[in-house]
Amino acid sequence: MHFLIRLSGKLLHLRKKSIALIILSFILLSATIAFLLEPDTFHSWFNAFYWVMTTMATVGYGDYFATTVTGKVFTVFLYIFGIGLLSLVIGKIIDAMGELQRRRGAGTLTYHGHNHIVLINWNRKTQAAVDEILCYNGDCQIVIIDENGRHPLEQLEQVHFVCGDASSDDILLKANIGSARAAIVFSDNRIDEASLSDGKTLLIASSIERIAPQVHTTVEIMQEKHIQNFKHVQVNEFVLSHDAISRLAVRSALQEGNSEVITQLLSREHGDDIYEIPRRSGWTTYGEAFQDLLRQGATLLSDRGDLGINRKLDQPIPAEARLYIVADEETYRRIKEG
Repeated sequence: MHFLIRLSGKLLHLRKKSIALIILSFILLSATIAFLLEPDTFHSWFNAFYWVMTTMATVGYGDYFATTVTGKVFTVFLYIFGIGLLSLVIGKIIDAMGELQRRRGAGTLTYHGHNHIVLINWNRKTQAAVDEILCYNGDCQIVIIDENGRHPLEQLEQVHFVCGDASSDDILLKANIGSARAAIVFSDNRIDEASLSDGKTLLIASSIERIAPQVHTTVEIMQEKHIQNFKHVQVNEFVLSHDAISRLAVRSALQEGNSEVITQLLSREHGDDIYEIPRRSGWTTYGEAFQDLLRQGATLLSDRGDLGINRKLDQPIPAEARLYIVADEETYRRIKEG
């Protein structure tokens, strides 16, 4: 008994590959011995292999069994050592699954997927962004990077977590930033000073643009005066934080109903939203596109950030145009597919 305890202790400390090799060798050797001991019982080596597996798994169908004394002695040996080894493997598998789950929660795993969205810095805005992404596409994979040591949404399988400083190359590479569809950097609400918060965001954005310049990057900026700094590192989109809220509040006070339009677009309360649509070959001018879309139940809103295209209806649509409409999802899908 002391020998078995010492043997089990040594096996537990072996690497997974070593244990797998020992188990495989044990099964193959046992099947060979069983066939050599009782060839008339098993008829083939594969039947002996099948019997060893069912015996070690304690299934025991009874279609094959040892008939000689030597074979029965070997069966007892297989019970003692084979079942113990199989239990060891099952224990290792359970431990590995538990360790994988612990590492997932701690954010130490490397993400290997593609076409995912990376969200940086966890706060209530990040939570809202996750909800919005999954609302658009429930199968979209999301990777959250934050210095907090615990996965904020561990219950969601499509949301992954990487713990660390997002300005570090190692952390961005663990999030597989190079294969991401987009990255969104939220301001760190743990920093009270707006300039310092924008400074950290700028550092993260510059790291992303250096490692993966092809990834579409959106950043939240606390102060509008810092936009020029972010343009210098070629960030794709900017979202103003406190300034935008303040301006929206002022417009609501001075022009009643002004903020209500923006709020409806942001919340999609009435089913309408802003969508990008591909340019059709039959559209030569903005006016042709405007009238065609209007007949289909959508309103042409802008070309990129140009909201004044309703004053350019007679002008040709440039080849690099990116057109945006206001419509409900059903209309958008019909226009996109048509």
